[in-house]
Amino acid sequence: MAAHPQDGSRASRRVLVTGAASGLGLEFVRWYAVRGHRVLATDRIAPAEVPAGLLPDGATYRPLDVTRDEDWAGAMEWMQQTWGGLDVLVNNAGVAAGGRLDLIDMDEWHRVLDINLLGVVRGCRSAVPLLRAQRGGTIVNVSSVAGLVHAPSMASYNVSKAGVVALSETLRHELAPHGIQVSVVCPYFVRTNIASSMRSADPAALAAARHYVDGARATPEVIVRRAMRAVEAGRFLVLTDAMGRVLSWGKRLAGPLYRRALRAARGDAVSKP
Repeated sequence: MAAHPQDGSRASRRVLVTGAASGLGLEFVRWYAVRGHRVLATDRIAPAEVPAGLLPDGATYRPLDVTRDEDWAGAMEWMQQTWGGLDVLVNNAGVAAGGRLDLIDMDEWHRVLDINLLGVVRGCRSAVPLLRAQRGGTIVNVSSVAGLVHAPSMASYNVSKAGVVALSETLRHELAPHGIQVSVVCPYFVRTNIASSMRSADPAALAAARHYVDGARATPEVIVRRAMRAVEAGRFLVLTDAMGRVLSWGKRLAGPLYRRALRAARGDAVSKP
């Protein structure tokens, strides 16, 4: 078990959240801040671009591009000098991606992997020395159901999110002797603005992503509340949605039905020019 407080009634924790200017990231910031914890909210936008009143009391904003090692080093130095350390890292920043393999060029692969996967790797590498030195802490990596269930026309996104799951499982065992808890959160579609970050040469993939995200019933508030309930209970793999659980367990226990569903999805995708 981690050696730091695990609920809002105990001492204040020092938290860093990436991708915190909107969506799930902003909701993670709010969840911690309203419980009295100190939160460093980070994103790629300049401080002047953060709307007044967006962040709650208890949250401080600092620019951080998760693809830049120097930004991570600066954030950890800030945490150490300002608050004396770090208790919780929430690796949330990510971009949407999709498209058939033959239509997505290598520049897009590099962009998606650099943000969605290597951004999480950089965050963990930057935070672990602080957490290990104080013998405790929590890392929350936000992946996706796409990290567990791999639909067609989503190769780059699936690979990036599966990598986050694999990284998290590795670190779960690697860091346990140091009192550091690792959880990986795998939501289904959430109603956020993430589809606006999607670039794709495959118009069918763009349309599908916008359809599913814009039509999602789950809100960031609901997903973060469910996720944090599980994280605070010490769970590793956090499936926040019933559909995510159905798909994940269906893949394990009902292989033929699972493959039939993916074949149907594949047929729909290849019918487009």
